[in-house]
Amino acid sequence: MSEASKTFEGSMARLEEIVRKLEAGELPLEEALALFAEGTELVQKSSRQLDEAQLQVAKIMKGPDGSPVETEFTDHE
Repeated sequence: MSEASKTFEGSMARLEEIVRKLEAGELPLEEALALFAEGTELVQKSSRQLDEAQLQVAKIMKGPDGSPVETEFTDHE
C-alpha cells in the first residue's frame, strides 16, 4: 500500500484511479485482479476509518449526562 493511500483522502484518490483503470478494460487479467483486490482492501480500510470518525463525533457530541446531543446542521457558506 502506498504512503498516500494511508489517509482517507489518499485511499479515495487511489480508488478513483483503480476504477478508471478497470473501467477502461484494457488491463491483462492478472493486473485487473490485483487492482480489484487492492480496491477491495481500500474500501474496507476506508469504511473502518469512517466508522471510527463517526464514533469520535458521537463522543464529542455527548451531553453532560452522556446522552447524545443533536444539533441542526447549518451551512455557513
